Amino acid sequence: MKAHIESEPLFMNVCIKGELSNYKIYPSGHHYFSLKDGGGSLRCVMFRGSAMKLRYRPENGMSVLAYGRIAVYERDGAYQLQCSQLMPEGTGDLQLAFEQLKAKLSDEGLFDRAHKKPLPAMPEKIAIITSSAGAAVHDMIRILGRRWPMSKVLLLPVRVQGVEAPPEIAGAIRYANEFKVADLIITGRGGGSIEDLWAFNDERVARAIYASEIPVISAVGHEPDVTISDYVADARASTPSNAAEIAVPDCDDMRNHLNKLEALVSQSVDAKLRNYRERLRNIGSKSVITDPVTQIDNRRQNLDYIYRRLIAAQESIVSKSRRNFVSLAASLDAMSPLRVLSRGYTVASKESGETVKQASELKAGDKITLRFSDGEAGCTVDSLKLNN
Repeated sequence: MKAHIESEPLFMNVCIKGELSNYKIYPSGHHYFSLKDGGGSLRCVMFRGSAMKLRYRPENGMSVLAYGRIAVYERDGAYQLQCSQLMPEGTGDLQLAFEQLKAKLSDEGLFDRAHKKPLPAMPEKIAIITSSAGAAVHDMIRILGRRWPMSKVLLLPVRVQGVEAPPEIAGAIRYANEFKVADLIITGRGGGSIEDLWAFNDERVARAIYASEIPVISAVGHEPDVTISDYVADARASTPSNAAEIAVPDCDDMRNHLNKLEALVSQSVDAKLRNYRERLRNIGSKSVITDPVTQIDNRRQNLDYIYRRLIAAQESIVSKSRRNFVSLAASLDAMSPLRVLSRGYTVASKESGETVKQASELKAGDKITLRFSDGEAGCTVDSLKLNN
């Protein structure tokens, strides 16, 4: 049965449409799955050699077209499809692989704007990672030389198509970072089909761009072409020529800008000089400059006037203070007990020196002192007569 079925020409090249089910990948690298539709199910195997050519990740429930040949698995006595190609229905395998990798890297944050590095305004060294044989590199070098000839351009030649291209591109990016060969990296190639541009949809290239400490401009294909590298890079150019325009300023524009700045600075300086000259003329016309002696005489006259005012104020204060002193002295003199004694009164005091204020404080025989305005007299109390 095996020999008969596997030798049948009709079974050597078949295409079967169905839905993937029970998809498994074994350590050997072989893929085992079933194709099913509303009416039946077919066991399938894709051996490691064919599975390595898959550009996308098959998933259960995916509608596919499976190409291969019908064979018999002797141990189970069952027929199966030995699949050589597995194409997603309705879209190409490359487009599906692109969408799957895009979703994966987006979920990991490789496209986030927070990770985008600013491009240097005037890079001193620019590394171009592309094919040395393509027209794109010549366009970029020509435009860079015309726009900003001060930048040194270093070409890191790599293949940009084929299975060897992704590791070469990723390796060149790592080399540029390890040896700090440039301030800016431009990587890309000219236009082509999705197959031609596929090296820039490779996960290895995307992760090398993301890990680069040097800012990277992705310049792949033409305006409609979008690759994974465009999403990861710090800046995307629509074409390689546009990448050269983004990378450096235009020296003609810079020269015009500097000329405008020079004119503005010159106008500002001229305006300030005119203002200072006008101020100098105004100061020079003032009398303090033209006739300083008169100004000094005026100041002396003002000093004399102030001096006279100060003297007058001092005399007024002294006169007022003197009058206040005389008035206070007269009031104090009027209240003096000596003033009372001069009118014929006396002050009696005991031997202890205590002033006698009332007759009841004395008794016969007490010795007292009488103080007069011109002296004192010692006396003895002979008798007392108190008022009732």
